[in-house]
Amino acid sequence: MRRPDDLNFRERMFVPEVIRGLFVTGGRFWRNLFLHIGHQLGIAKDTKAAVTLQYPEQHFDYGPSYRGSHRLTLKDDGSVRCTACFLCATACPARCIHIEAGEHPDPTVEKFPLRYEIDTLRCIYCGMCVEACPCDAIRMDTSVHPRVSGYTREEFIEDKQQLMERSRIMRDQGEGELMRQMIDSYKRAKPGEAMADEAVADA
Repeated sequence: MRRPDDLNFRERMFVPEVIRGLFVTGGRFWRNLFLHIGHQLGIAKDTKAAVTLQYPEQHFDYGPSYRGSHRLTLKDDGSVRCTACFLCATACPARCIHIEAGEHPDPTVEKFPLRYEIDTLRCIYCGMCVEACPCDAIRMDTSVHPRVSGYTREEFIEDKQQLMERSRIMRDQGEGELMRQMIDSYKRAKPGEAMADEAVADA
């Protein structure tokens, strides 16, 4: 980034630079517009134009380093791997992880989480919980982005069963099923009905 002292007189005036930016933006707009019209007419098909991704019907596949929604990993017997050591909750800078520990019915296991909740409205998806866990009990490799729609704060709190279910789906049906279910939930949402139900409940 260039400091103001490094700018020449024309750049410090800003108006020429604003006009230059408008030419750049306008040039790209008209180029893509005419290219798309040409493609419809069978002209210049070899020249690629910018395309808007039609989400959610279309979506990019996220890379392996993408920090998506959380999941609690499972043991071979299907039980939760978490030992309720509270290291993830302690490392969390947003204080969005809430754990209630209890005695495990298996005497060889010291404890396990009776309650494990993540408040996704407070979570900043930094991944520090994943780094802090000593037994690889929590991951963010689901390749689906966090929930973005809801009408109450409680809808954004993910409990232990929901976090474990993501691991079961990934194990049995693959990562693509999680994305499909998320998109289906968005398509099923009916804002008018949900808002009407809330109004009746408030009354």
